[in-house]
Amino acid sequence: MFEFENKINFLNKKNDILTVGELLIDMISADYGDDFECNSYNKFFGGSPANIAMNTKMLGINSLVASAVGNDGLGKFLINHIKNAGINTSYIDIVEYSTSMVLVTKSKSSPIPIFYRAADYNLAYTDSLQEALKNSKIFHFSCWPISKEPSRSTIEKCIEEARKNGVLVSFDPNYHPMIWEKGEDGPEYIKSILDKVDIVKPSEDDAERLFGRDTRKNQIDKFLRLGAKLVVMTLGKDGAIASNGSQTITFTTLATNVVDTTGAGDAFWSGFYTSLIKGHTIKEALNLGFAVSAYKLKYTGSVVELPKLEEIKEMYKL
Repeated sequence: MFEFENKINFLNKKNDILTVGELLIDMISADYGDDFECNSYNKFFGGSPANIAMNTKMLGINSLVASAVGNDGLGKFLINHIKNAGINTSYIDIVEYSTSMVLVTKSKSSPIPIFYRAADYNLAYTDSLQEALKNSKIFHFSCWPISKEPSRSTIEKCIEEARKNGVLVSFDPNYHPMIWEKGEDGPEYIKSILDKVDIVKPSEDDAERLFGRDTRKNQIDKFLRLGAKLVVMTLGKDGAIASNGSQTITFTTLATNVVDTTGAGDAFWSGFYTSLIKGHTIKEALNLGFAVSAYKLKYTGSVVELPKLEEIKEMYKL
């Protein structure tokens, strides 16, 4: 069991975290609007697992990202971002499909994305990926790679290999029906793999999309009953609730200045993982995850220039 007052004792591996999943282009409108009537869009680096790899690198631990991009200019743009962050790009496959893209029109309410997918789910399970996994302390993945084959099989093999080699398995259940094959029951597949992961971090919206509307406590209990060992449900401005099945604790947000919420969840993950690797207890790591998220919220963009974790800890008096 993951006791909140305990540290996680990782095996001695040369890499701290391996994130596996989508690396894509975010095309975001220059102006606010509805029904995609905007004429001008700008391209940005995107993909939650890649954001986490870049954040954790800046915060002070070793990270790798495994993904697939197209053999095109957009793929080169993404790889260069990873390379410039000082991360080894050997585990990013270049495939004969277009680089995946998400089109978003900025909205005063909730923006509605349109997904254009090709390269991202064509990530193969290779000997080099297997080796990277064996040599990592944490393996993180999201819903994107499990929503289509062949990347779903790749993730299933990664989970199996991680469990055999003492690697912490962490899952972001960011379910969105539009990224799944038509007619497939994505929530049921997600529920079927929860007993194979250690840590799961749904947002309140994720939980509702998976289980329907319910109380926060009931939603967390559903994840635990399906086999997750530690559940952290983020609640936006209301903070978060974390439970290991026997103990439940609440956290208040540390954010006082919110400029842009894009990438706030990835920043939380990044602070949490970095803190665990650096020897903090689970409770301390959760608080530091909120500190990193609060720091990111002050700036525009999904990935911002982060100081080392120790500086953020001092900033927020943790």
